[in-house]
Amino acid sequence: MAYKLEKLTVLVIEDSVPMLEVVANALKYLGVGNVLQARGGEAGYAMFVRERPDIIITDWEMDDVDGLELIRWIRNNLDSPKRTVPVIIMTGYAAASRVSAARDHGVTEFLVKPFTASELARRLTYVIEHPRDFVETEQFFGPDRRRRAAMDYQGPEKRGDDEYV
Repeated sequence: MAYKLEKLTVLVIEDSVPMLEVVANALKYLGVGNVLQARGGEAGYAMFVRERPDIIITDWEMDDVDGLELIRWIRNNLDSPKRTVPVIIMTGYAAASRVSAARDHGVTEFLVKPFTASELARRLTYVIEHPRDFVETEQFFGPDRRRRAAMDYQGPEKRGDDEYV
């Protein structure tokens, strides 16, 4: 489905200026109306609090504050104005352990560098078309880590209170 993204505000957080420009230009090319840029995690969090973007795209490894710590601030700080904002994390590492760590910190989507504008558009489309319910426990606040409900699953790992309506 084609979207008119001109009303969307996306905050890109990256400490590498060339990569920051690449992502921002790709978003503008895709039609995103308001692309905000922050160089590093601290500046990104301050801009997030001030601007309240619709979506955040952040690098994982940054010098001042890494992407996982930034996500922890977004999801758990008392001054966080929009704890449920979709967060897409970018990284050059696609190992399953990285994907799991990102998911366990409250990431909405995972984007492996280098990526194409088409892959970036696919992640944006996914967070728009498939908003995730949020889960809050003593140890976690973030998007539900289960991507789909297995309505017919009856295996030994099924929880008794999982009722699919």
